[in-house]
Amino acid sequence: MTVVEEFWRQVSATSPPLSTGLLALSAAAALLLVLAPGLWRHTRHAVTIAHEGAHGLAALATGRRLAGIRLHSDTSGVTVSAGRPTGAGMVFTAAAGYTGPGLFGLGAAALLAAGYAVGLLWALLGLLALLLVQIRNWYGLWSVLVTGTLVFAATWWLPAQWQAVFAHGVTWFLLVAAPVTVWELQAKRRRGAARDSDADQLARLTRVPGVVWVGVFLLVDVGALVLGTWWLVGESALLR
Repeated sequence: MTVVEEFWRQVSATSPPLSTGLLALSAAAALLLVLAPGLWRHTRHAVTIAHEGAHGLAALATGRRLAGIRLHSDTSGVTVSAGRPTGAGMVFTAAAGYTGPGLFGLGAAALLAAGYAVGLLWALLGLLALLLVQIRNWYGLWSVLVTGTLVFAATWWLPAQWQAVFAHGVTWFLLVAAPVTVWELQAKRRRGAARDSDADQLARLTRVPGVVWVGVFLLVDVGALVLGTWWLVGESALLR
């Protein structure tokens, strides 16, 4: 068996569903990382990576030229793409940021429900590697490398069961964190501190009020959380 064949065998291998206790543990860890203010100040960087990565993927999918991504120490980020300044491509690109983490989490939940925990971890590593080549500042480089190192360590050294627990924790984190960031966005908008937010850019592009776009972001992310939870809990229920 070649190295490539062995790698593919490991990546495509299925894992048994988590027990209810381990599933609850992964969910509790994710909730702690999001809801504890002291931890959220640090873990929010991972959501920014997903947010800006979603902008980048949307830009490429709509034929725009991706010019680079910057991640900042205050958990903000900027994705620069070249192309028409208006139109459906720009709207889709701008709308992808706040919906991206939730949809990434939903996709991850689908893979876990199918048993591909190890495959999910390698997919995350692949996406982080693609993102890395687009980073254009030192803090962003450090942030992506740290995140990638953490995922790689879990993929390479953890036993199979704990790889699955880690993969579930990452998935819960994305699903829970996505609507929280939308809530934070609207809180900033109410204070007048986010005049150039994605929602306000979309308002200028579409003439639809920014608060409506915030509602769209929240609807998508809460929907992803509900559906993703259904899939993950259903997966665990197979053990009963």
